[in-house]
Amino acid sequence: MENSKNLQRLKKRLEGDVGRAIADYNMIEHGDTLLVCISGGKDSYAMLSLLMAMQQRAPVDFRLIAMNLDQKQPGFPADVLPNYLAGLGVEYRIVEQDTYSIVKEKIPEGKTTCSLCSRLRRGVIYRTAKELGANKIALGHHRDDIVHTLFLNLLFGGKLKAMPPKLVTDDGAHVVIRPLAYCGENDVAKFARGMEFPIIPCNLCGSQKNLQRQKVREMMADWDQRYPGRTESVFTALQNIVPSHLADNNLFDFKGLRVGSALDQMDGGDIVFDEPQLADKASLSPFGTFNLISA
Repeated sequence: MENSKNLQRLKKRLEGDVGRAIADYNMIEHGDTLLVCISGGKDSYAMLSLLMAMQQRAPVDFRLIAMNLDQKQPGFPADVLPNYLAGLGVEYRIVEQDTYSIVKEKIPEGKTTCSLCSRLRRGVIYRTAKELGANKIALGHHRDDIVHTLFLNLLFGGKLKAMPPKLVTDDGAHVVIRPLAYCGENDVAKFARGMEFPIIPCNLCGSQKNLQRQKVREMMADWDQRYPGRTESVFTALQNIVPSHLADNNLFDFKGLRVGSALDQMDGGDIVFDEPQLADKASLSPFGTFNLISA
């Protein structure tokens, strides 16, 4: 970005988005230790930069430990991240684990590697968090990743499920947070270019063709081009669930509905013959006004 003022405005907007996400989901509390997972991609670099900026001004004290998993991919520049993180002055840990060879051995040629690679990375991350005494694990997924995951599960998995901004690990030992949950990918990409982060491409993922996630990405890019604001609208929908107007018996007692039953208006009420209400772009933002930085 040629204009440093534009970069500063963008940084301020992203900090506001991160602050609102943290506040809305109570992602960070006083005394937390965050293991910040750094892959070498634009999203994780941006997440670390924004969390470090917020750490200086936030109303709570928390510790950051940047962590990178060196998966021993051929040609991986092992010196880039240590040099970069040392230059920032942030506490960090580089973990070396040859998950690349395991994935290449187990996954047949032509099949996607993401599922196994993700499971292996997750195990190493959880173990490292435990070793370092981190109670929170920060991942760099942004709003677009969350929306794309919704459509992946919807179209290919038969589930209405996305990435939550915050979750507890299966063993209950850690809380996983996604501070970029309110940040759009375009803003993150612009910020990364402006900051000139030393991006390291993932040859394991990036070399795969016909990934389902890539198809969903292309679908959403087409929608956003033709109908600007669709990604924001879908994300807002994830925060406005109406169980009585879906079909899950575990979320709503459809079997118990009888003549004379009254639906809670919070569930949408009797609107079966009503036209859907479409929010205008100005009302799509779920963010509110709270800003962790200025609070």
